[in-house]
Order: sequence, then C-alpha cells, then structure tokens
Amino acid sequence: MERREFITVLGGAAAVWPFAARAQQPTMPVIGFLSGVSPQSYVHVVAAFRQGLKEAGYVEGQSIVIEYRWAQNEIDRLPALAADLVSRRVAVIATTGTPSAFAARAATTTIPIVFEVGFDPVAVGLVASLSRPGGNLTGVTNLGVEVEAKQLELLHELVPTATTIALLVNPTNRTLADMLSRDMQPAADKLGLKLQVLNEYRPRLRYRLHDLSPTSARCPPDWRRYILY
Repeated sequence: MERREFITVLGGAAAVWPFAARAQQPTMPVIGFLSGVSPQSYVHVVAAFRQGLKEAGYVEGQSIVIEYRWAQNEIDRLPALAADLVSRRVAVIATTGTPSAFAARAATTTIPIVFEVGFDPVAVGLVASLSRPGGNLTGVTNLGVEVEAKQLELLHELVPTATTIALLVNPTNRTLADMLSRDMQPAADKLGLKLQVLNEYRPRLRYRLHDLSPTSARCPPDWRRYILY
C-alpha cells in the first residue's frame, strides 16, 4: 500500500471509530414512572424520587433514563399507559397510588414494580405479605387509614352541630369498603354521626376548590348541601 492510500484508509477508519465505540457502549437503563395524577401536582414527589435515585448513584440523563407516564386524573388511561411502558421494555416500573400499582401489575408479571400506596397492600391484594411480597411487586405504604377516624373527630370538633358527614369517594378504589367498615363507620357511630357516601368517578372532569362552592355552576347539585362554608 502506498503512503497516500494508507493515509486515506487511516483517515476513514478514524472517522468510523468514534461511531463504533459509541455503538458498543451499553445503553442506559430505563425506569418507567406511572402515576394517575398530573405532573403539576407531583412536582415535589418527582424531585424526591430523583434525589433518592441520585443518592443511590443513579442520575437522570447521565446513568439512567426515566420515562414518565401521567394519567392526568383520568384513571381509565392507566392500563394503556402501563402497557406502553411494558412495550418499551423498561427495567423497572415505579408507581404512585393504588390504581397505578394495579394497572402495572396487570400489564406485566416479569418487570419489577415498586409501588407507593397509602393503604395496606396486603389488604387490597397487591402483595401476599409485607415481609414476603412475592411476585414482581414490592414497595412502601404509609398505612394512613388510621387517620380517617381522627379526621372525623376533628371535623366534629370544628362543626359540632353537624349530624351528617359526606364522604366524596372514588368507587373504583379497592380499599374503600375496608376503610368504611373498619375505620370510618365505627368512628361515626361513636360520635353519633351519619355518613353520606357520594360515589363520584368522573375521570375527565377536574374540580378545583372554587368549583366546590355551592354557588359554582360546576359544583354537582348533590354535593352542595354537604359543603360547609
């Protein structure tokens, strides 16, 4: 090979080497993040999530990629969003809230799922036990159901003349029946209060505080007599 030909070949190889090196580098693992709410309402949660990953040595955009999926308070979108994350072959799925956890569990039995829920995951059927969850799910819970009875007590102290207390609930919530029978109803009976359960599942309709004013046109008529101002 003549000198000129050698320089031409070497130059072409040098141009190819960087691309070949990049192609051989392992791709960053992808974490799926699934939530039933909007990103605007979960800014602090996402910040804490990223901080926790950083403390464990994982930095978004540097060592990991995070694929976010938000249902925007439309719970019926969660199964499709979970299926989309599974189709992208994420390494793990992090979920917030019970509906997101169930959607992820229904979408995959192999990809690890880490959940965060406010109820007992054993009682709602997410895992077999707290010590040995089994399957592909694990996570954390604040077991906050005990607070429900205390909320009734505080409300009774604030409005002692009230005899009927309304509960605005999502009937698709799997923990509702257990919460009512085990915590809310006994507390209401003790205080001499009547519980009025309002089953409202309107995933495409969002309410703000001012929408719940009895004079607001967007306030459902069956809610107005239970709103205290």
